[in-house]
Amino acid sequence: MTFNPTRRQVLVGGASLATIVALGGVHPAFAGADRTKITVRVEKDLSNLDPANRSGPIDLNVIWSVQQGLISFKPGSTEWELDAAEELEQVSDTEIRFKLRSGLAFTGGYGDLTAEDVKFSFERFITPDAEGKPVTYAKDWSALDRVEVTAPLEGRIILKNPAPALYTIALADGSGRIVSKKAFEALGKDIATKLVGSGPYVLKEWTPREQFVLEINPDYKGPIKAHFHQIVGKPIGEQNTAEIAFKSGEIDFTAIDPENGKSMAALPDASITEIPAIDYVWFGPNIEKAPFDDIRVRQAIRYAVDIDAILQGAYSGLYPRANALLAPSLLGYWKDAPVHARDLDKAQALLREAGHADGFKTKLTIEANARYEAIAQIIQANFAEVGIEVEIEALESAAYWALGENDASKDLELSLIKFNGKFDPGFQTQWFTSAQVGQWNWQRWKNADFDALHEKGGVTVDPAEREKIYIEAQKLLDESAAFIWITHNLNAFASRKWLKPGVLPNGNNWLYTAFTQATA
Repeated sequence: MTFNPTRRQVLVGGASLATIVALGGVHPAFAGADRTKITVRVEKDLSNLDPANRSGPIDLNVIWSVQQGLISFKPGSTEWELDAAEELEQVSDTEIRFKLRSGLAFTGGYGDLTAEDVKFSFERFITPDAEGKPVTYAKDWSALDRVEVTAPLEGRIILKNPAPALYTIALADGSGRIVSKKAFEALGKDIATKLVGSGPYVLKEWTPREQFVLEINPDYKGPIKAHFHQIVGKPIGEQNTAEIAFKSGEIDFTAIDPENGKSMAALPDASITEIPAIDYVWFGPNIEKAPFDDIRVRQAIRYAVDIDAILQGAYSGLYPRANALLAPSLLGYWKDAPVHARDLDKAQALLREAGHADGFKTKLTIEANARYEAIAQIIQANFAEVGIEVEIEALESAAYWALGENDASKDLELSLIKFNGKFDPGFQTQWFTSAQVGQWNWQRWKNADFDALHEKGGVTVDPAEREKIYIEAQKLLDESAAFIWITHNLNAFASRKWLKPGVLPNGNNWLYTAFTQATA
């Protein structure tokens, strides 16, 4: 069977960009702006520039600019285009052939990009290090058997099983970036801070906690054009501080709170872009802990909470409600998912039936920030109406995310969680499998049927069949009453009127090469 990746890749194409352009002329402070460079705000500093061990989208956005893949995402889309590959053909469900462009060279004098570099880069994901530890993103290439080099610029990617998500999750994403084998061997652990690539930009400077500077690579010979000579990234953690920096002209682009979109749009020389997100925000109980091991209690708390009040109180009524795991723009979106309305009578009846007529005490663990604290307070007030007393535990970011290590989640009772989404549904479902208990499945929910559906979805090529599989998987999540969905989030950005941002449909990832001057 021949698999045509250009037709069968998973797309979210329906994600719309709603742009609100501010009225008024250009403010004198920006009239003489240097438009050969832009300054963008990032929420935190770079951390790890090894694509196999990157820490998140901020690292990845820089990696994409400096390193090539066989393919890369198209600007503003989840479709992909050829990059380092001159040809790419899926000749069967388990074989992909590639031919590289000639003349591609790594910076730093590390030589030409060859099929040996492709083999090294991809097989790293299935080869543990000397201590037996896999790379952070090993799962992205779990279907890989080997890469065969058939000529200096040609090779074959051999898979253990069909992997329809491979194009969006690995090849076009960070795990598909091509690392110089020579540079890796020469730099060792410094590969995390010294980025060597063959792409449109070079990492000219990185001053930790201050800024990074991307500059056009004069030796780049690939197909993707960079539009600005220099891109400066400044880490600014606080949203309010970032918005002040934008107003003062210190930065040209920043994510903003959607609640501030209208006021920011009123600024001279400002445009606001909103993008429906594909994240998933939810809260739920540790079902191994009493009383949440009783499904009646889980159903009761789902009836007790007022999701619409959360959306109004913590999200200013601007964010869409989520009723299931997958966002509307993703394959497998369950449009008929039940909307669980608040019903205090049903909640109290279920608690009485479960032997908790007088309620109980519990703890809700959240990451410390204003929005999540507002959500927690609404949950606390909602639950108090049915006799459940909630203590709120707000942890700083590092301590909160450390709960994903060393089975720390076993001590949780209730937790509020936000994960970033990716363009294939299998990326989302993976965190709820039995194997993730002790890591990122903090509800500690185990269901063999769900596990089987997740595995089946990962190897099913036909999109229509995959859609059915992921809807069935979401039905099991719903039946468990262990996951109470809140929103898929909403992304908003402020940019100069003369700047068109290169944001992908998930909002978290930016193609710096796709930032361009806006046309009138």
